[in-house]
Amino acid sequence: MEIKINTLESINEAAQAFLAAIGSHRIIAFYGKMGAGKTTFIKAICQCLGTDDVVTSPTFAIVNEYQTVNPDYPRVFHFDFYRIHKLEEVYDMGYEDYFYSGQLCLLEWPELIEDILPDDALRVNITEETDGTRTISF
Repeated sequence: MEIKINTLESINEAAQAFLAAIGSHRIIAFYGKMGAGKTTFIKAICQCLGTDDVVTSPTFAIVNEYQTVNPDYPRVFHFDFYRIHKLEEVYDMGYEDYFYSGQLCLLEWPELIEDILPDDALRVNITEETDGTRTISF
């Protein structure tokens, strides 16, 4: 499936369409180049779920937790694995407690932990097109 984001103003509409399309997936792995819009799209997803929390990239913390008003997704875990140097760091943080919690887990830079991604993780590619629009494909 593909979702187009034509303007930043339409990102929440794209996030709503994405949430409607993910079905029962709880682990969502976002792939894309630096600056493709992974964090911006995750922020829109969290806003659509009704979080009052400030959504920022957890580059240094590795994981942020957001509370939402959505009964289907009461908590969201937002990961950024960009600074991971070896899988032991992910084991040490207790990733299984997050991944198998049943809560929504949104992962940036999952290629760095590909060996431990669950088979049922939804893989999402965000591509910046030459005209500046974004394509979300999954």
